[in-house]
Order: sequence, then C-alpha cells, then structure tokens
Amino acid sequence: MSVTSKMHQIPFWVFLISVSLLLHATKSDEEEAKRALLNFFTKLSTNNGSIDPTLGWNSTSDPCRDQWKGIICDNHNLSVKKIFLDGFNFSGTFDASTLCNVQSLVATLGVISLNYNNLRGENLEEIANCKQLTRFHISRNQFSGSLPNSLSRLNNLKRLEISYNNFSGSLPELARISGLTVFLAQNNDLSGAIPNFDFANLEEFDVSFNNFSGPIPLGGVSFWVSSYIDNPELCGDPLPNRCPTHKPKGGVSKNQILMFSGYFLIGLALFLVIILKLFCKKDGTKEEKNDAVYKVAALDDSSDNPSFTTNEDKIGMSKSEISNASADSGLVSSSLVVLSSPEVNGLRFGNLLKAPAELIGRGKHGSVYKVICEDQGKPLAVKRIKDWTISSYDFKQRMRRLDQVKHPNVLPAMAFYSSRQEKLLVYEYQQNGSLFRLLHGTQMSKALDWSSRLGIAATIAEALAFMHQELRQDRIAHGNLKSSNILLNNSMEPCISEYGLMVVEDQDRSVSATASVNSIQAAEESADTIFKSDIFGFGVILLELLTGKMVQNNGVDLAQWVVLVVREEWTVEVFDKTLIQDGTSEERMLNLLRVAIKCVNRSAESRPSINQAALMLNTIKEEDERSMDVSEQ
Repeated sequence: MSVTSKMHQIPFWVFLISVSLLLHATKSDEEEAKRALLNFFTKLSTNNGSIDPTLGWNSTSDPCRDQWKGIICDNHNLSVKKIFLDGFNFSGTFDASTLCNVQSLVATLGVISLNYNNLRGENLEEIANCKQLTRFHISRNQFSGSLPNSLSRLNNLKRLEISYNNFSGSLPELARISGLTVFLAQNNDLSGAIPNFDFANLEEFDVSFNNFSGPIPLGGVSFWVSSYIDNPELCGDPLPNRCPTHKPKGGVSKNQILMFSGYFLIGLALFLVIILKLFCKKDGTKEEKNDAVYKVAALDDSSDNPSFTTNEDKIGMSKSEISNASADSGLVSSSLVVLSSPEVNGLRFGNLLKAPAELIGRGKHGSVYKVICEDQGKPLAVKRIKDWTISSYDFKQRMRRLDQVKHPNVLPAMAFYSSRQEKLLVYEYQQNGSLFRLLHGTQMSKALDWSSRLGIAATIAEALAFMHQELRQDRIAHGNLKSSNILLNNSMEPCISEYGLMVVEDQDRSVSATASVNSIQAAEESADTIFKSDIFGFGVILLELLTGKMVQNNGVDLAQWVVLVVREEWTVEVFDKTLIQDGTSEERMLNLLRVAIKCVNRSAESRPSINQAALMLNTIKEEDERSMDVSEQ
C-alpha cells in the first residue's frame, strides 16, 4: 500500500471515530437534558411530586421529538430553546438550579415563562448560570424574599417580568443589563430607589404598587404616571408630588428673620381686610349659598334606597342662579334645562326631586338612578355627576353642542341641571340594560353568538366614528367608553350613553386664528390624542366580546393579560369557550383580536383612528356574512 493511500485512509478513520464520539456525546446531552427537565417538572408540581400524564412528560419519551407540552425546541439540533408553562396552575417550586446547572440546557435555553401559576422560588441566585436567557417571566405567582443580585449578570436579557408576587427589598443593579427592553414589577413589596435604567431603550416599564422611595430617575418621565402610582415615598415627574429640596446648612440669618417677619405682617393685614369685607357683604345682602340639588337632593351614596323625594317649597336658589336660569331658552322650571325632547315636556324640577329613585349604577364619576315621574308615564334615568370642575356655563354650552349631534346609536340627554355643586342629566331609561350586564351577568344571554357580538362591535365603531367626525373641532370625545356605558335599546341594538360627560386631558386647549402653522399642527396632534383615549376603551370592549371576561378580574387587567397570552403564542386560550363550542371561525376571531390589540396599544400614537377600526370591522363582518350566505346555499 502506497504512502499516498495511507494518508487518505487516516482522515477517514479519524472521521468515523469523531462521528461516533459526537453521537455518543449528543445522546448523553439529550439524556442529561431530559433528566433535568423531569426533575424541574416534578418540583413544579404539587408536593406529592406527580406529573400530569396528559402533558407527555415521562422518561420513555423525548422532550423535542415527542413535543412535550410547554417545550419549544430547535428543529435542527433538537435542543430545548424555550419553556412556556403559563397558566398551568402549578403549586410547587421553581428551582433555578434544576435547569441552570445543566450544561446541555444552559447552552441553548433562551426563554423561561411561568406566569399565572402558584409557584414559590428556590435557588433563584442560580438563574445567572442560564446566560443565554433573553426572557424570564414569573409574574402572578407566590415568589417572596429579595431578588437575587445575580439577575444583573444576565447580559442577554431583554424582558424581565416579576409582577404580582411578594418580592421585597431593593432591586439588584438591573441597569447593568444594557439590552433590557421590558421590566414589569408592579404589585410587589419592593423598596429602595429605582435604578437608573436606560429608559430610552425600555419599551414597557411598571413599578407601581410597591414601596419605592426617592426621586424617579430623569429618563423615567417618558412613561405614564400609572407606571409609578401607589409608591407613597416616590416623587418627581411624572408623579404630581414634588421631591423635597435640601435645606442649606448653617441656620437662618438675622436679615432673613426680619424679612420673613415683614412678609408675615403684610399677609396678616391683607387677611384682616378680606375678613372685614366679607363680614360687611354678609350683613348687607344675604344670599342663599346652597343650590336646589345640593340642598334637597344630596343623595347619600351609602344608602341602599336613595330617593329624590322632598318638598318643593324647600328649594332655595340664589338671586344670581334664578336670573341665569330665567335667561335660558327652553327652560321648563327654575333650573332644569329641557333639550329638544318632547317626551319630557312638562317635566318640572320639583317633580323630578319628589319622584322615587332607585340606584341602578355607581362608578367613580357618579351614580345613575331610575326615576319614575307620573306626569311622563315612563321611567327616566338620571345621571348624577360628581367631582367635575367644569363651570356651569361651559357645561351648558357643552350639552347644547352635544344635543346638535344626533346618531341613532348614541343615546341623547333629554334634559340637564347644572350648579356649582351638582350636575344632573336625564336620559330615557333603557330596560334591556347594558352590554356589561349581558356579557357578565349571572344569566348571560345564549343569543349573543359570534354574529351578534360582531354586529355590536361594528355598530359601536360606526356610531363612535360619526361622533368623532362631528365633534372633532369641538374636541369632545366620549371620555369614559366602557361596556357598562353601552346600553341596549328595545331592538337590542347597542346605544352609546354618557357621551362627552368626561373632559379628556388637554381637551380645553384652543388655537387662536393667528396661530402659526406649527401651532396648528400641534393642536391637531393634541386632538388626535384626545380621541385616542376612546380607541383604547373601544379596544377593551372588543376584548370583552372576544373573551367573555371582565376588564378587571381578581386584580388581572384584561388588556394586559390578552397581550401577554398572545405574546407567548397561546392565542386560542383567550377566546370565549362558548364561541369555540359554537364552531366560530378561528380566523375571523383572530382578525378581530388583531384589531383589539392595535386599539389597546399603550402608545396612543400607535392606535388606529376609529375610522380605521370601523373599516377593519366592516371587512370582517362582510366576510362573515358572505360565509353565512354560502353556507345557507
């Protein structure tokens, strides 16, 4: 045999040996990974250590080839890349050492997601060994104690979600993780200062409902105030409470004492002058300071049986109020302004006050009562608004402008009352209740199938688009759009109620006729922001229709939950089971879900306009109707 042939044979045998060793090493790695995962799953389960056999996790199968539930692998080398176990109701422990001390897993594992379980933490400091982690999610569990400092060594981490646990103590140096884009830690017991994150790189950030203290870092102002609320000792923008300034050392000088004394004497003199003037005015012309509603209809919200009943001769109004009331056109009584509604012609304010009232709804902006007036022969709904600082003049102008804009699916006010202390609105009572009651009541209507829900959504979008178009120049949005404000008329069609009763932030800003082009453009952008708050509310209504779930359920925010589930690729879990059982097209439900998620985007600028949303809904509805026609044929 020649030297040349021997040289060709040696690499061949070396290659065979290398392949054999590689296969053996791969097999060993796979066995090691499987044993580690089984140990990990056993600890996640209840105390008896049993694993649900329906999940497919057992020693006779392979995590990747047999597709264990919750395990996502690399299809090329069959290595474990992601662990998604959200909402499995595990009640054991998450032991980081079972995964992060196994070399065959550490080299490839990029995601650990254990949200919505009842897990406790163990050996969390070992998480730093999982150096390839890009996402670590353990929200809504029972973790407690301090966060391990080793978290700051996860240099590849992009998303860290630890909200709704019982973590305490200060945060580790998470600002060292330069690529972090999401940090959610709300509803814990964390304390100390907020680290100086690279806020420009963060897309989502929330540390609300903790015990953080001190000033918010400078870059933190880019996030909403809701990201910081309920941290009593936290201060600085965007929170309303300012941080205290440090007092200079060395005490107060003599000159400062003299200066402050002079200010005090001047202030005292002004105070005495004001008191004397008020006293003289009170003796000269005494006026009634309590208006009619405040005096006789200041309803006790804690009462189970509120009532407007009183004696008409007790109504007392000031001279100025009577003068203003007499000047109002369309005035039926001394202060009740009736709009263009013949159903309440002849309604007097005194009759309204004397009529029995039943509390039918209560919210943070006021209460709603069912009032039966004999003269009208039909029940009325009276909305009592509280804590609205708008002036009576602006309120009257606003109500008259709203009365000029009519849409069959927007419930108009029939009359209103306004004073310094109270504001009342009268509506036609809708006996079929609200969309909220229909969706979440104890006896949910079985008739609310997919077509009905889609029709309701499209009708709301169309009506809202009309109102936004007509009232854009007036900068009047709904301001409080939610399913309890969507009422059902006698034909079970949705009607938007209470439109324009809440002033959205920046709504009163105006642009002068001589404003520059840049100012006009800024005003247009501001107007867009005002109406985008309604888009968010509309998106939440779409999610209620799709999921059948309430907006807030045991502290779980519906919009955040849906976005989380969709992000983790468990989209089918969000849909209402009654829709799935009825055989509703998953494709059309997904299309509607995409619209809803766009509407609840945290960035107002990224949300679609209501016209865009209505167009997308009509497209889905037309596809649904064409499908039904084909099915019937």
